[in-house]
Parts: sequence; C-alpha cells; structure tokens
Amino acid sequence: MKELSVVIATRDRATFLGRALDSLAAQTGAPPFEVIVVDNGSSDGTRALVTERRATSGLALDYVYVAEPNRGAARNAGVAAAGGAIVVFIDDDVFAPPDFLAAHGGAHGGVFPVAASGPILNVPSYEARPKPTVLNYSGAFFCTCNVSVPRASFLAVGGFDERFDLYGWEDTELGLRLRRFDVRRAFAWDAYLWHIKPPRSETLEVVEGKTRERAQMAARLLRKDGGLRTKLATGAYAVNFIRSSLLAPRWSLPLYRRLATNARLPRIVRGIARGQFLDGAYTTTLRRALAEGDGTPRVRS
Repeated sequence: MKELSVVIATRDRATFLGRALDSLAAQTGAPPFEVIVVDNGSSDGTRALVTERRATSGLALDYVYVAEPNRGAARNAGVAAAGGAIVVFIDDDVFAPPDFLAAHGGAHGGVFPVAASGPILNVPSYEARPKPTVLNYSGAFFCTCNVSVPRASFLAVGGFDERFDLYGWEDTELGLRLRRFDVRRAFAWDAYLWHIKPPRSETLEVVEGKTRERAQMAARLLRKDGGLRTKLATGAYAVNFIRSSLLAPRWSLPLYRRLATNARLPRIVRGIARGQFLDGAYTTTLRRALAEGDGTPRVRS
C-alpha cells in the first residue's frame, strides 16, 4: 500500500518530464510512493518515456492517457488511478530535491486534514538550484505546481471542476471548496522544488496567451464564486481596474508590446514594458469576459 501518490499532468513535454521523474527516483527517506503520469493528449515521446522509465528507474510508475487537453480532467484521472492516502501534485517542469516527498509526507501527521504547500523556486535552468528564502513564501492555499492533500478530502469535494478548460484558476477554485470542507493550510519549508523556466520558452507571445486564458478563467471563477476573496485574488475590483486603465489602457498595449520586444532597449525598460503589457492584456480580457458572460451559472458563496 502506497502512502503517497504523485500525480503529474503533462502534454508534449517529454524532456521536462524525464528530468522530473529523475528527481523523484532519487528521493530519500520518503514514505512508500507511486507516480502517476497523466498524458493529456501528447504527440511527442511521452508514452515511450514513461515505458522506459518504468523499466529502468525503480519507480512505481503508472501511465494514464486523457486525449482532450484539460488540466482539471487530467488530474482527476490521475487521482482516480491513485492508490495512496495522500496525493501530491507537481508540474512536469519541476525538479525536486531528495527530501521533497519526505517533507510532504511529514506535513500530514496532524489531527486535521491539510493542503500542504512548499516553496516554488522559479529558476532559468536545471543547474540553478538555490535554497528557499523568506521571499519564496506563498500564501496560496492550493497550487498544483507543489501541493499535497488527502485523497479522501479531494474526492469528497468532487475534485477539479473540468469546466475550467483553459489556463488558470482551476486549482484556486478547488482550494476554495477544500477550505469550506475544513481542510486546513500547511506550509512546509522543506517541501520545496525548482520550477524550470528557461527564458527562451517564456516568450511574450506564449505568456500573453496564458495571461488572456487566465483572465477568461478568472471570469468563470467569479461567476461560480463571487466572494471578496475571489475578487481580490483575480483583481476584479474597482481600484485595480482603475489602476490598470490609467497605467495600461487598451490603446497603449501595442506600444508596450513594441517596447517589450525591442532588443535595442535596456533590459529594465523592456521588463517594465512587458509587465505593463501583460497587466493590460489581463485586465482588458477580464473585463470583456465579465461583460460577455460564458454560460457558467453563478453560485454565491
């Protein structure tokens, strides 16, 4: 009987996934654990990689295929296949230190069920491995890059809402339901990992796409749960809209984009322009999505 089930949803990122599995194979002092890779419609060598690692890594490794791209549906399928009492969610583009799973296992020894998170250290490469500092503390209740929760609690609240079918907020929404189910929050400093973010993969085009999808899903979250906590988290309140309208009005976004991608400008100027562009892209998309509606029924908290 495994105590922990590590669920990794992935799509077309076999190279990243391989390194994440390497780090799990090197765990020390961890409770008995299994790893469930949920292939969310990959067209690369993900299946072959998992087959190879199952034979060579020593991991108790399972493979689940979910064809339709949907992070919530993929993770739900992973939990359905899990046998551990505690489910640990991580992303495919992470690398965990050897004590990572031991720290997650230790976070669940109390009387009350908890959602246990650890520091997420964004780094540009696998070679960069800083230790966490106070700056890496996060108040997020449930972030699937690095979080663990009792499987029984996850199933009791119904798992991920699969209507969150674009990028963002599906984990936050699940966290709201877990909190109401009296699952408490725990932050385990030793349960840290490195989140690999190579600059070449974080192009403005890629990040803009995620930002606009995140805004659309924020509108969906607000229709489902329009409480103050949700409004503050999503930025859907008057002061924030006014701030963004002044600093990054819609007409200014093409200018900010040009500045952000002009290699002749100093890095600091490009960074400021990039931030302003993404802020404006998020808020304008959010306001439009809230005005248009998406057919999701609103449920008041």
